Order: sequence, then structure tokens, then C-alpha cells
Amino acid sequence: MILLPLVFFALLVGIDQASKYLTLEVLKPIGNVNIIENFFSLTYVENRGAAFGIMQGGKWIFIMLTVIVCIACVIYYSKLANENRLKIVRISIVLICSGAVGNMIDRLFRGYVVDMLNFYIFGYDFPIFNFADICVCVGAFLLITGIMFFDRNQEEK
Repeated sequence: MILLPLVFFALLVGIDQASKYLTLEVLKPIGNVNIIENFFSLTYVENRGAAFGIMQGGKWIFIMLTVIVCIACVIYYSKLANENRLKIVRISIVLICSGAVGNMIDRLFRGYVVDMLNFYIFGYDFPIFNFADICVCVGAFLLITGIMFFDRNQEEK
């Protein structure tokens, strides 16, 4: 049953890399396209840092952290898979790893992460992000939720 998570992982990394390729080919030359006025636009950004652009120039630190996090996630996933526990946690691990690897590919081959999704919500210009960032954030939310609420229920049973 290890094939399905690997296919899901590859699909998510593929979607991320395809969106970044399209961004580089189509959006980079023009810079910005308004989709919904004062709410959502596609904006080309080269992010050489982490979330919100912090730690600019820390490419190798981020690559090492990504490798460490992915190894830890695979170990944790294998323990859960052997115990046939918590589908939500297993899905969250695949999401986190696929997002982390998607951004690591950018750092390795481009030297920066391609970001393009730009939201302006309730007067706040939210930091620009990409599909891989969505995977990491949704995965982290599901992981925390799964561990806090669902893991305890299974242990009590």
C-alpha cells in the first residue's frame, strides 16, 4: 500500500513544479496579472528566504532542514503505516514532504523559490506564496489536528 502515497507525493510535486514552470515562462516576463481586483493576483517573486522572506540567503540551511524533516516524516509515516493508524496523519506527512521537496527542488536548481499567489485580504497584503507552501501549511494543520484530537481517541480505545 506504499504505492498510493508515492503517487500522491509525485502528483503534488509535479503540480508544484508545473505551476512554477508556467510562472517562469508566462508570468516572469510581465511580472503581475490581476485576477480579482483588490483581492487576488498572480505576481512573480524570487524568494531566496523562507516563509515571509525571512532568512534571505539561507539556501543550504533550508535544504538541510528539508532533508532532515523529510527523513523524520518518512520514519514517522512508516511507524504509523505498520500500526495501520491515523490516515489523516499519514496524508499530512505526504503533504508536508511534497511541499518541502517542491521548494527544495527550486532552491537546488534555481537558487530561489518561485512564488506567485498574491492575496490582498481585508486590507492586508498577505505574503506571496506557491502551491508547495499550501501543501506544507495544510499538511502541518492536519498533522497537528490529527495528533491532538484523533491520536488520543485511538489510544483510549
